[in-house]
Amino acid sequence: MRTESTRPRAPKGPDQATRDAEGIRDVEAGKREALNAIVGEQVLHALGEPAGLLMVQVRPLWERRYRVNVFTGGDAASALVAHSYFVVADGEGNVLEATPTIRRQY
Repeated sequence: MRTESTRPRAPKGPDQATRDAEGIRDVEAGKREALNAIVGEQVLHALGEPAGLLMVQVRPLWERRYRVNVFTGGDAASALVAHSYFVVADGEGNVLEATPTIRRQY
């Protein structure tokens, strides 16, 4: 036997609509961050891992195009951009093109 609440539900007010919109934005932001991480991993996989790797920065530019910078150094104060690529990726983060061409160096 199923029991269902017979209580009427309160209509969505402006506060609920705002929370719903924020939730959608949070999900979209999470998807973008995950896609950026995959693009960075793809570049690093193709390049190899340089000594003193600090971070791989992925900046979305426009539709499926990114600037990927590979930073190396002892710490953030002495960081250098060791490699920089303009990347075109598919919707799943797979690198389709890169300028300059990514060559395995490490």
